[in-house]
Amino acid sequence: MRMGGVIPLDGRVTGGECLVNQASITGESMPVRKRDGSPAYAGTVVEEGECVIRVEKAVGSAQYDKIVRMIEESEKLKSATEAKAAHLADSLVPYTLGGTALTWLLTRNVTKAVSVLMVDFSCALKLAMPLAVLSAMRESSAHQITVKGGKFLEAVAMADTIIFDKTGTLTHAEPTVAQVIPFHGQQADEMLRLAACLEEHYPHSMANAVVRAALEKGLNHEEHHTKVQYVVAHGISSMVDGQKVVIGSYHFVFEDEGCVVPEGEQQKFNARPAEYSHLYLAISGVLSAVICIEDPIRLEAPEVICALKELGIEKTVMMTGDSERTAQAVAEQIGVDAYYAEVLPEDKAKFIQEEHRKGRHVIMVGDGINDSPALSEADTGIAIADGAAIAREVADITISADDLWALVTLKRLSDALMKRIDVNYRQIISFNSLLILLGVLGILPPATSALLHNTSTILISMKSMTDLLTD
Repeated sequence: MRMGGVIPLDGRVTGGECLVNQASITGESMPVRKRDGSPAYAGTVVEEGECVIRVEKAVGSAQYDKIVRMIEESEKLKSATEAKAAHLADSLVPYTLGGTALTWLLTRNVTKAVSVLMVDFSCALKLAMPLAVLSAMRESSAHQITVKGGKFLEAVAMADTIIFDKTGTLTHAEPTVAQVIPFHGQQADEMLRLAACLEEHYPHSMANAVVRAALEKGLNHEEHHTKVQYVVAHGISSMVDGQKVVIGSYHFVFEDEGCVVPEGEQQKFNARPAEYSHLYLAISGVLSAVICIEDPIRLEAPEVICALKELGIEKTVMMTGDSERTAQAVAEQIGVDAYYAEVLPEDKAKFIQEEHRKGRHVIMVGDGINDSPALSEADTGIAIADGAAIAREVADITISADDLWALVTLKRLSDALMKRIDVNYRQIISFNSLLILLGVLGILPPATSALLHNTSTILISMKSMTDLLTD
């Protein structure tokens, strides 16, 4: 496998060294270093270097194939629930017919019996309720939310637990430079300029983050270094103004190149933020800067979590394939109730199954192939619009990728829809019951009852087509 290639089958690296982007399978935001003995997953991409992989699993047994099978099995378990409106209407039909027969038996008056038939409940219920649902789906689309069916809005309204994938959902899935910590008397901006000068020759996600950060700060640089030597999955070495400059991983800079922390700055080095990934820059064998790389969380994420709790979500969970250190840092920033790190796709689905056994109603929000089994297993699966195609296909609802507030809008809209359906139901039952009573007592003739019944049906239906959210 060489740079840019997609690994076709699960296996294990037997030679070479490379960086693999496996976010689609494990959810890890940073490329993972692979060397002899490391596992390799089908569907992941070699970002740098090359390696030899020994296939260990036949076609059909790879991680990607397992995900597809889990989705298919989960889909079979989803029952095609009847529309709430149709169920309510159908359940009332026997009572209408029974009331007609009973009225005729007791009064022997055909006119009074017909009055009951002319005010059948099912007409209004089967018209107004679907209109309310269709109107809600139309309103959802205006907020860049695509809903595949009305039952999913009901499921969102009933939900008490929401699970988030981290990478690409709560974060932007695009590494950025969080800060530059200078050492040995150096200036942060100058070290960032130097790092960008070296990193621009070998573009990968972390190198791109360094170059982009320098560009945003206007730190232009001249090519005054000699030929760059690139060590796959480790770092870069070059000569600048007669001094050897290296940048890369801790292993490369301190173990392979033998660089040292400046005297008197060990404590500062030990205090570097643990929640970030780090690039180490050394000049002439002495550490000159630590560049902290982060996968930034969406700015609105903490407020969205709070808003969802206010709307009735009792439990918020974050699940990710990233390390415990990274997961903890993100969880603390956004304020979720619980988090789980280093999880595989099947772990997310199993967690949802456990929540179902506890009687909880679960929403799953994700964007990658690794989220697909969980999206399918949840009561409602919500996919990010620019995520993996299989995630969008499996999900019940798709939201815009650039704003998590759509989740709050979706929850508010779903709650309002259920409230409207409940109000419609009570209005239809109470008003038509009154018409039936007046007809049985002989106060209203059948024609008047029919007119009032149909008029109320039209009015309620028109009300059902209005927007649920006013702000």
